[in-house]
Amino acid sequence: MTGLDAVRLNFSPGALHLLNAILGIVMFSVAIDLSPRDFRPLVRRPWALIVGFTSQFLVLPALTFGLVLALQPSPSIALGLILVAACPGGNVSNFFTHRAGGNTALSVSLTAFATVAAIVLTPLNIAFWGSLYAPTRALLHETHIDPVSVAITVGVMLLLPLIAGITLNHYRYDLTTRIRDPLKWISMAIFVAFVALSLSANWQYFVQFVGLIAGMVVLHNALAFAGGYGTATLARLSPFDRRAITIETGIQNSGLGLVLIFAFFGGLGGMAIVAAFWGIWHIIAGFAISTLMRRKEAAR
Repeated sequence: MTGLDAVRLNFSPGALHLLNAILGIVMFSVAIDLSPRDFRPLVRRPWALIVGFTSQFLVLPALTFGLVLALQPSPSIALGLILVAACPGGNVSNFFTHRAGGNTALSVSLTAFATVAAIVLTPLNIAFWGSLYAPTRALLHETHIDPVSVAITVGVMLLLPLIAGITLNHYRYDLTTRIRDPLKWISMAIFVAFVALSLSANWQYFVQFVGLIAGMVVLHNALAFAGGYGTATLARLSPFDRRAITIETGIQNSGLGLVLIFAFFGGLGGMAIVAAFWGIWHIIAGFAISTLMRRKEAAR
């Protein structure tokens, strides 16, 4: 595994800009599902939102740190797991929550609020949890990561498309109704194709090291789903809300993770392969869990 810490994946600056643009389009496709009125019920009854936030930004990073201490992976893999856990929920969580028969409005609102909060909380969680584990602390010092730069990157890539999408949906609902579904599927297809092309350019590293990482990613993802379910259960939320928080915690924005890895960590091999495999696996796990959940209607 120590060899993986020295690997730098092939990813050009132009490809990084393209990935930023793709993630902006994906975020915009989620935002045009939203309007200001969607947030009013959650403002009046914020408990489920608070629980989801806690699960996303506190419970999952803490569980991840415990996993790192238990498994003692190489530094780049450990920091990759920490970074993925520090990212906000992925936008496909909304699709899986709807498919699972959970509270889709809660899921969409959590995605939106978490995206805004990630401007501060993502770099903060990376710096905090990464500094508690000596090998990853050394990596953070080597890369000289600037939390302000991370916050600006997250803000430009996620917050601006979010505001633009909500604004367009508010003023031109007729237009967003027509483009909503096609744009969502097209943006996801472009993102999947981009990840596949990026992997093909580094296929020798992916094949060589993915066997070392796959088991940890699968375990980490299972821990994320379990953490979301356990947090929502302890908070006495209804099964309807519990499904949303379970899926929102288990589906991470690994695309954002890849952008941060290539922008601030030079494409560090273990981190990049963790984020890339997360992006593949959480889709598989999301389909499996939502299929299992939808067999029984959730009580509200």
